[in-house]
Amino acid sequence: MSQSVNRFTSRVEAYAKYRPGYPVEIVDLLQRECGLTPDWIVADIGSGTGKLTEVFLQNGNVVFGVEPNGPMRGVAENLFTGEPNFLSIDGSAESTTLSDSSVDLIAAGQAFHWFDPVKTRDEWVRILKPAGWAVLVWNERELQTTPFLNDYEHLMLEFGTDYKDVRHENAEAGIEGFFAPDKFRLRSFPNKQVFDYDGLNGRVRSSSYTPEPDHPNFDPMMRQLKTIFDKHQKNGYVNFDYETKVFYGHLSTIS
Repeated sequence: MSQSVNRFTSRVEAYAKYRPGYPVEIVDLLQRECGLTPDWIVADIGSGTGKLTEVFLQNGNVVFGVEPNGPMRGVAENLFTGEPNFLSIDGSAESTTLSDSSVDLIAAGQAFHWFDPVKTRDEWVRILKPAGWAVLVWNERELQTTPFLNDYEHLMLEFGTDYKDVRHENAEAGIEGFFAPDKFRLRSFPNKQVFDYDGLNGRVRSSSYTPEPDHPNFDPMMRQLKTIFDKHQKNGYVNFDYETKVFYGHLSTIS
């Protein structure tokens, strides 16, 4: 994860404001299939600005928010000021600093593709209680379900700096190996954001693979973004549709 720690430093404000949260159905799922209760200790790894942390805090859980990026960690600390169940940790997926067998559930939202899977697995096995659960969550943007999203995808392919390399679909191929020899389960839920142009502009700037304002591709990208928005907006808004994927299972010690 070390190479990616600073990717969002200049995008923290946009990330906190314009990235989607997570459906409350995630908690219902984990209660039903994993036995999640408010008494469980949760570690949110790569917790960022606290979007997934918030879901578990609302369920009454104590949450360790483990995040290596200082500015992103600071947003969560400000957001959850006065929340006794939130503990902010300067750590990473591969080195959480948490104690052995100290958490009931480990969750990672929108972050697994940044982790070193081998080192992360070893660390998570160490900090999980026996029979604890690992949960990987991300909001996967629908690519071609609407004409707007189709045009937006082409925009990312044209101007994204390393868009093809960091897509969540790439990380998905490694999930079976991450949970092996155990099997994982997958459930998904619809999720959506509605943006005016300023919101869409912010959503674009929140992504680590879009050029920053000093990059020569930034202005052309923004001009094309405005063209796409004007083409597809209805009453001044466009819809961003997602599929929220939840991968969950146990992590056995590999001898």
